[in-house]
Amino acid sequence: MAFDFLVPIKDRVLAFSELLPPQALGKNIFKHTEKKGLPVFANATVAIFGVLESRNGFEKKPERLNIDEIRIQLYRLMSGNWNSTILDIGDIEEGNTVEDTYFVVKEIVAGLLEENIIPIVIGATQDITFPTYRAFDNIRDMVNLVSIDSRFDFGEDEELISSHSYMSKIITDKPNNLFNFSNIGYQSYFNAQEEIDLMERLFFDAYRLGEIAANLELAEPVLRSSHIVSLDLRAIRASEMGSFKNFSPNGFTGREICAIARYAGISDKVSLFGIYEGENSPQAFQMIAQIIWYFIEGISFRIKEFPSSKSEDFTKFTVPTDTEELVFYKSHVTERWWVEVPSILPEHTKTNSAALLPCTEEDYLDACNQKIPERWFKAYRKGFN
Repeated sequence: MAFDFLVPIKDRVLAFSELLPPQALGKNIFKHTEKKGLPVFANATVAIFGVLESRNGFEKKPERLNIDEIRIQLYRLMSGNWNSTILDIGDIEEGNTVEDTYFVVKEIVAGLLEENIIPIVIGATQDITFPTYRAFDNIRDMVNLVSIDSRFDFGEDEELISSHSYMSKIITDKPNNLFNFSNIGYQSYFNAQEEIDLMERLFFDAYRLGEIAANLELAEPVLRSSHIVSLDLRAIRASEMGSFKNFSPNGFTGREICAIARYAGISDKVSLFGIYEGENSPQAFQMIAQIIWYFIEGISFRIKEFPSSKSEDFTKFTVPTDTEELVFYKSHVTERWWVEVPSILPEHTKTNSAALLPCTEEDYLDACNQKIPERWFKAYRKGFN
């Protein structure tokens, strides 16, 4: 059983948590220990675990990621007013081969998903996104993936899977269950024009760093339709992480990345949150811990909503344009917006039903000004699911 490969939390981390006040997260997380084994999964909300595999890292890691120090920084944070039951199930060490590690990651993530537990994966390198994606094979027919990253990570066709080319593997690997891929925070000078063109041809969504930083709310509808969120910590500016050589002077601030993590938590579709490419410094450990805190905070504010003109919680807006009649819905509870997209997928055309695409109020205002929102156009061309 894959869970047998999980290494329990170190004694020194457990000893540290014993000294914490009762309000601290460390006192409220159910832990995998050598003495007691794995915690009970029943009714758990999230499960945190580390993956120490780094052999496919694009930049070779000079030292192992110190996940114990991340735990210490997370444990010392104070619990919010949450109803979440949080597990820390330990770490996955490197297997005999990278493929062995991928297999264990896939099986553990699949096992948690089957229990309706949200995995929070702390991985040394971002190629770990690939086995977490494959874990959905028997869970969902189609998957939406959001990467918060300065790069698209397509790489070259002949390149072996690495933390800079895992997306090529996801796109080409069979079975192909990827429905949509969105990037939040890319920086043009890190991406070849061919990669940018590929994003357009596949009708994938990409949002530049400056675009999101100027209006963080643009990230919310993107994350609202996602099942997997993969965060490359190199999307954060170097000064926020401890000024490592593999980090850029440009990137998200700590406040911005925590707000994005909270949006990811609020999305009731997000079923897995991965944090990758961390470095060993006190500042980086604190940043990762706070990102996790905000993601869990977001989960506590989840509200399941399905827009309907028959519900008093929504207002329906019909906007005629020169080419299309667009139908928008606004929630009175959360003030979130959706737009109908005529579906071209066979399973939808049988029922003649439209798909609902998360959007922003700006999209509605654009439609009122006779401008078809870009996200609607791409979803229509793809057949939004």
